[in-house]
Amino acid sequence: MSETDDAMTGTTRDQGKPEGQKWLSGIVSVIGLWIAISPAIYEAAASITWNNVLVGGAIFLLAGYNYYRIVTDHPTSMGVMSLVALLALWTIAAPFAFEGQLAMEGLEVAAEGLVWSNVISGILMAVLAGYVAYAARTAVRTGTVAGTR
Repeated sequence: MSETDDAMTGTTRDQGKPEGQKWLSGIVSVIGLWIAISPAIYEAAASITWNNVLVGGAIFLLAGYNYYRIVTDHPTSMGVMSLVALLALWTIAAPFAFEGQLAMEGLEVAAEGLVWSNVISGILMAVLAGYVAYAARTAVRTGTVAGTR
């Protein structure tokens, strides 16, 4: 599973390190679980609580799915990890996006701890998921040019 055939030249390309991608996907999945349960530890408004539960749960499931794919000798899913990276960026921005909305109602979004938890966790997830998606890019099979065999 570490190399693919290049149909045009008959050579092979390295796919990266699936073992490293497996563990990075697992770490991202655990951080997603942390995002989902963090509102139970910090005080937060209902909007950010539901946001964290839904987005954190989605990251947990998607990164866990990618971990499962690698464990079962399937290639890393570049699309799934790209989506995880985008959700991680939303995790960073969400407390600030909700802050403006709730400030008009005179409410606080979340405790300062939850905001920093989201920002730091989001940065970690975005970097790790982005790297896994980038590394998975080399795992894409190259095909033949249209109309040739």
